[in-house]
Amino acid sequence: MALSRIEIKEKLTDIMKMVMGDRAPDLSSVDEGSNLINDLGLNSVGILYVVIAIEEFFGIEFENVGFGDFATIGDVINYIEEKQQ
Repeated sequence: MALSRIEIKEKLTDIMKMVMGDRAPDLSSVDEGSNLINDLGLNSVGILYVVIAIEEFFGIEFENVGFGDFATIGDVINYIEEKQQ
């Protein structure tokens, strides 16, 4: 069963907290427009860990996409939604 956008966002927030640990900003105000680099402070290594965790949790693979394809949380949610169908 596919998760809703809200459920996906909540899980992404959990994943980011896990990956970023003590370096995580306050993620309570994260919305679909939050920028992965500027607002959340993810660097290339952090993004790699987030991608791996997303693939494991959601059972999907990031195929034929690059980091530049995802600027915001909403972009990631859209991709996950598409892959769940």
